[in-house]
Amino acid sequence: MEWKEITTIEEWDAILEKSAEKEQVILKHSTTCPVSFNALDEYNDYLQAEPNEQIDYTLVKVRESRPVSNKIEADLDIKHESPQIISIRNKASYWSATHWAVTKAHMTAVLD
Repeated sequence: MEWKEITTIEEWDAILEKSAEKEQVILKHSTTCPVSFNALDEYNDYLQAEPNEQIDYTLVKVRESRPVSNKIEADLDIKHESPQIISIRNKASYWSATHWAVTKAHMTAVLD
């Protein structure tokens, strides 16, 4: 399974709406941060194993798509950090983790 990258506020709005029907997971990734690259590797490792197929997986590059990242923070009322993984259900944050807590093991424990 693979993630989809979003770059526009309209794409984010569609994901937030879709979360009313299907859980959504967003990884906020900084392309200049070594810790974020580690989190991206963990995200990819989770998705290459046996991810929960009842969830849609998305990536937002926070530096390149700053307006999207800011809107996620505002809409979910969750302080921005990166790397940051957020699970969204019913248009609200259900679970999140940041920095070194973004691991395949943590994702498996919460999402599966």
